[in-house]
Amino acid sequence: MKQIIISTEENNNVRAAVLEDGKLMELLDDTSRESRFAGSIFKGKVNNVVPGIQAAFVDIGLGKNAFLYVGDVIPPSFTEPEPSPIVPNIENYLKEGQEVIVQVIREQAGNKGPRVTTNLSLPGRYAVLFPGREGIVTVSRKIKDQQERQRLNELGWKYKPPKAGLIVRTLAEGVPEEKLQEDIRDLIAIQTEIDRKINSGFKKGLLYSASDPLSRLLREIIDDQVEKIVIDNGDLAEMLRSKLREIGSAAAGRVWTDLKGSLFERYEVLNQIKSSLLPKVPLTSGGYLIIEQTEALTVVDVNTGKYVGDRSLDETLLRLNMEAAREICRQIRLRNLSGIIIIDFIDMERENDWEQLLEKLQAFLAEDKAKCKIIGRTGLGLVEVTRKKEGQTLSARYAEICPHCSGKGLLAKGLNPSL
Repeated sequence: MKQIIISTEENNNVRAAVLEDGKLMELLDDTSRESRFAGSIFKGKVNNVVPGIQAAFVDIGLGKNAFLYVGDVIPPSFTEPEPSPIVPNIENYLKEGQEVIVQVIREQAGNKGPRVTTNLSLPGRYAVLFPGREGIVTVSRKIKDQQERQRLNELGWKYKPPKAGLIVRTLAEGVPEEKLQEDIRDLIAIQTEIDRKINSGFKKGLLYSASDPLSRLLREIIDDQVEKIVIDNGDLAEMLRSKLREIGSAAAGRVWTDLKGSLFERYEVLNQIKSSLLPKVPLTSGGYLIIEQTEALTVVDVNTGKYVGDRSLDETLLRLNMEAAREICRQIRLRNLSGIIIIDFIDMERENDWEQLLEKLQAFLAEDKAKCKIIGRTGLGLVEVTRKKEGQTLSARYAEICPHCSGKGLLAKGLNPSL
């Protein structure tokens, strides 16, 4: 059972929890200033160009300069199917003091400013518009029916503006022509408003933002699988119903207003957030995971714990690894882990068992909206996974580094306390 719990109790900030069978799968919020800027479009000015790293630093009005790599500056029409081994010169594209329109692709984290691109994209519910990318219409690979792919491709070419590209999203499968047309028309209106601001002499700062939780819920999360949406704010509930009716979603009739106390406490969301900040994750069988984040990668260790199984050793290990794979994918999504993820499953003897496990792991990862890829097994039997970064991690949003131990989490023995 898929439910969405939307709370506004904390300083009127919107927080949305996605639950499946009572388990927290994903948490969307706008409680931190930086977390609201994923996908936002800014007008900025190039502060300095650094040929040594083929990048520029751009002032977009957020305090820390944004990082703009040369690969994110090259116009899409000039990119090749395979990345060129030759890195182009950043000085051929940007000059100090130049005004640029950029979009945040990775938020500010710690001492690092946000990473941006000049290749803009505007996501809608059924399509993604790419201003300036002429002659491109593609249909989501997840839509397998060839007749439907052909229909959507033709509609994409029919309704996209002349100087833009378009991707038709998975949610567009089976939707009526007028719904897709309306979605594309809304995206064109957004682009028109951005252009109006730019042409009106807008100096520097935010031009467009669509990263608030409600917008993302409408674009990516709410579908026919959602059985109930509970909100603690009557006005917000009615606004959501109205938007869902506009797009013809059956979920409009599944929105409930509940004003009886804290929804996040009643649905155990707060407790699940707290437990997801800890390194140890218990499994139902008695086994457990240890999840450790480092600067370079995330490591996940699977342990048998109290689980001993009831049949052969091979079956016991496979069953535990299967359960761990399901929970690992949930934790990756919930904690919003990204980059390189190394998984140390319990070692198994039979190659067929490994094939089953990796097949299941791939299926679980496919449920994630962020792009995930299984690289394979190393010589030591470790499984390598990569996940595209989208927003801040759960720990960055809900935890702080201890000022006494700098996050080491150890008590010193036999040392002078004043040291």
